[in-house]
Amino acid sequence: MTDTSSKPGQTEVWITGIGLATSLGEGLDANWTALQEKRINVDEKGFAPYIVHPLMPVSFDSQIPKKGDQRQMEAWQRIGTYAAGLALDSAGIKGNKDILSKIDMVVAAGGGERDLNVDTGVLTAEAKGANAPGFLNERLMSDLRPTLFLAQLSNLLAGNIAIVHGLGGTSRTFMGEEVAGADAARIALARIASGESDIALIGGSHNGERKDLMVLYEFGDFNLKDKFASVWARKDHAGFALGSAGAFLVLESKAHAEARGAKPFAKLSSVVADLARRKQPGDMAATLEKLWAKLPRREGKGAIITGATGAEPATSEERGFLKSHAEFPVRSTGTMFGHTMETQFPLGLALAALSISRGALFPPNDSTGLEIEMQGAPTQIVVVGAGHWRGEGMALVEAVS
Repeated sequence: MTDTSSKPGQTEVWITGIGLATSLGEGLDANWTALQEKRINVDEKGFAPYIVHPLMPVSFDSQIPKKGDQRQMEAWQRIGTYAAGLALDSAGIKGNKDILSKIDMVVAAGGGERDLNVDTGVLTAEAKGANAPGFLNERLMSDLRPTLFLAQLSNLLAGNIAIVHGLGGTSRTFMGEEVAGADAARIALARIASGESDIALIGGSHNGERKDLMVLYEFGDFNLKDKFASVWARKDHAGFALGSAGAFLVLESKAHAEARGAKPFAKLSSVVADLARRKQPGDMAATLEKLWAKLPRREGKGAIITGATGAEPATSEERGFLKSHAEFPVRSTGTMFGHTMETQFPLGLALAALSISRGALFPPNDSTGLEIEMQGAPTQIVVVGAGHWRGEGMALVEAVS
């Protein structure tokens, strides 16, 4: 088990910038308004029978001005580079060469996209009997462009962010679906809290509008099909609806933020992560309880924002865990934004910090009654991330006193 919590004498870590580009809109105000209005943007026809939450149209030119840069990126990289720029703008450090030259970056990212035309051609040819020895290798060597493999590297998102926005500090990229987002936050928090770093950019991006991903997840029977329902209403109609989103945050030490006159959205007090074996029913719920016990206990008005996927049996186990803490109002990001894999945990952090800064938890959007209204302003929000088949993480986001 890994544990990153604020301890006596350690540096307080503030969230001073947030960048969001999602299926609900671009920027903090657009996303907040959509949440208040309980809007959900889904496409039930374009990828039928699968359901996706498509990215709302954005002008990539505003954050990625060079067309050449945009052309060499795949969609998930454009989304992430765009959201990272929004976070830097939000923190007031866009273009500040002194700060950007030392800012660290921790990114959660998946792999790149496949060339669907090549894949389709190979499968069609094989279906027609073209399966001689060496056929597949010959087609791949002749049909795939060499740059495709470079574009698929997960750490190219961080590379593109560094090039486009001028970041010059250290860079780390984590893969591993949902838990990668928790690890990105955990490592950045640990470095700043211990004094190894003053400021960091963390986050991830995901393009859910990919047929190759839908095929991949269909092998595990993870996709939500035919009809949309809220995450908690999918028990007999299980699955996740992939979402397109970029979510980035700027974390920095209190001293660094105060020195430049930056105001915090909230503070990140703790991030913990684990990997339950999930061999027996209840394994995941037990791990979530262990993580919950690791979080600091403070007086205040609390809530929970979870990245619950809708896939089973993980969501039922998480529902049981949440019911054992029913005194805390719950919100599921998967209902409104879809499931964004590596990005889901940073998205939860962003919404937690935004809710605390705006003095209210966004309203429930759930027909089952699990999510209830919250009266008053939250002072602490626990972000929960349980992977659809592995990986668990939690974070505590608090108001700055």
